[in-house]
Amino acid sequence: MPLHVPAVPAPALRSVLAALSSPTAVLEARTPALRSAEGPLIPEHPLPVHVFEPAAPGHGLPHARLTGWRFHIRAGDRVAAAGETVRTPDGWAFSHFSEGPYLASTERALRQAEALSTAYQPHLLSVPGLYMLALWLHSDISAEAGSAQPAPADLLVPLAPAPPGIAAHRLHRLSDLVPVLTLRLAPAPLLGSAV
Repeated sequence: MPLHVPAVPAPALRSVLAALSSPTAVLEARTPALRSAEGPLIPEHPLPVHVFEPAAPGHGLPHARLTGWRFHIRAGDRVAAAGETVRTPDGWAFSHFSEGPYLASTERALRQAEALSTAYQPHLLSVPGLYMLALWLHSDISAEAGSAQPAPADLLVPLAPAPPGIAAHRLHRLSDLVPVLTLRLAPAPLLGSAV
């Protein structure tokens, strides 16, 4: 079933296009694949990027805070890099180009999601405390990117590399995976303290 990508803010797309048309930005990028790419560089697959903010234990689902947009940068028949924007007080600004295993992993997760029989809205969910990135399939396909919040019917597809003990590219109900993430993000008890 087709995915319903939320509307991309025009300034976010413009900032990535401006960076791609800047020889300085492309040549100074720490992405060898982007610097050596031939032909036009085209931003595609825009996905809103949210940061996972766990709720207190026993207080329901986590919150998600929109922090940016990630675009895959296509060069010919392959994805060469990602271009990221960040939210600023003035709107959206280009942040950086990157490459690495999450590019192919995101492409794979998007193909998995498109094969599902239910329609979803794709987002990226970052869990910084676990060095984890997941494709978040939001069940409310009409939600605006900035107001989307995790819901029990949502799915998560952890991208590779995933943290130990969490299977990459396996569909997880958000409500099943959240307790695992919350437990792993909880501060460790101090040595010698009463349990």
